[in-house]
Amino acid sequence: MFDLSLLIPDFLSILPVVPWTLAMAVAVFVLSTLLGSLFALCEYRRLPVLRELVVAYKVVFKGVPMVVVIFLAYFGLPAALEFVTGLVGLKVNGHMTPNWVTLIVALTSCVAAFQTEVIKGALNSFDKGQAEAAHSLGYTGWQLFRRVLLPQVTVAAIPDLANSVMVIMKALSLGFAIEVVDIFAQAQLTAALNFYYLEAFLVAVVIYMVIAYLVTQLADFSERRLRLRS
Repeated sequence: MFDLSLLIPDFLSILPVVPWTLAMAVAVFVLSTLLGSLFALCEYRRLPVLRELVVAYKVVFKGVPMVVVIFLAYFGLPAALEFVTGLVGLKVNGHMTPNWVTLIVALTSCVAAFQTEVIKGALNSFDKGQAEAAHSLGYTGWQLFRRVLLPQVTVAAIPDLANSVMVIMKALSLGFAIEVVDIFAQAQLTAALNFYYLEAFLVAVVIYMVIAYLVTQLADFSERRLRLRS
């Protein structure tokens, strides 16, 4: 039977992990966008060797399921960290790496492959004739990037970047496999106490819907403001 009286207690139980989930999502989003932007520039500029490496990276991380990457990071990251720090004469116990760090690294690696495509698509939408016009007016490379290229590329990328935020939010639920508690994991733990799973998951759904609505509104507002400025 569905018990309405459990909705508020379940909500109060799940609510404390919402800020933590959002913090992890923001970290993955920022890091993956920066990494994806770097990769997209390598492809956009057609840099020898680097471009081929980026293509290989995308093939791997777009093809391998995220949960597999998470487990690879969980078992492989400590050893890799110890090896790298050992090269510079440092002694670090890689097995002390927090699981949430492992999750962020794994998801950043996966999402960066998709962010590369988003940024590359936005770069390809830029009219190169505007760059030629800006150079004819005496713009430096930095001025062209800051005043012309960046605003237009950002506007073009905002819808897809907003979608990637929700992809990250949903991907964080995979962290339960390595004992990282997010909204979904907390809903499972809450339901396990009384076996009323429907109520707990319904609360989680509502929270995800509210976050999705806020992200959409923020993206629309940012896009309108940037279009006015550009």
